[in-house]
Amino acid sequence: MINLARSLIFELLRFVLTVVFSIIALLTFPLSPIRRYQIITLWSHCITFLAKYICGIRYRVQGLENIPDNPCVILSKHQSAWETFAFQTIFPPQVWVLKKSLLFVPFFGWGLAMMNPIAIDRTSGPRALKQMLTQGKNRLKNGWYIIVFPEGTRIAPGQRGKYQIGGAWLSARLQSDIVPVAHNAGEFWPKNALLKKPGTITVTIGKPIKTAHQSPTDLIQQVEEWIETTMPKSTE
Repeated sequence: MINLARSLIFELLRFVLTVVFSIIALLTFPLSPIRRYQIITLWSHCITFLAKYICGIRYRVQGLENIPDNPCVILSKHQSAWETFAFQTIFPPQVWVLKKSLLFVPFFGWGLAMMNPIAIDRTSGPRALKQMLTQGKNRLKNGWYIIVFPEGTRIAPGQRGKYQIGGAWLSARLQSDIVPVAHNAGEFWPKNALLKKPGTITVTIGKPIKTAHQSPTDLIQQVEEWIETTMPKSTE
């Protein structure tokens, strides 16, 4: 009952903050992309703070030393909404590869649009890959790390989605390192669930995978094997 009350309070505050920051995000339009990012990601820091002190959801990070100084492509497990904002407090300035339709979600999508994402139309086939490559090259050149969720959607703990080749293909074409990431956020913040459970999320960052002379198929197999064998168990 206590967890339910805390979760309701958290969701109410999250909704209010999202509305407020969506308006702030639109007002940042005249600013440079990095300045917009710095302002808008204050939302992520606020949500992480509320998750910790209202819901009791903390996190620890293993392998921070594995994040390269130069921008790269990060391929991560996707279990909940938690990583979509918490990663902004863990990794350097970043952009995500995402469905273009997300930019039209009221409030949330408006703020997302101001954060310079790589937005693609997945139904356009080869054209989507071309969009991702053109935008990805631009983002890396301008110092942005690129985050991709290769399973494409949130997958419940203990389950494995199909790892799509897009992120590995992008890395190979851009000759960029791949950094794999595993975590167990879904144990405490389940997919599409109101109730949050207190505990400590473990985020594990792997060593960079060199893409030179490797095919996208080989690369995504390495990423999948590392993530699925590294998935941390939930810790209370």
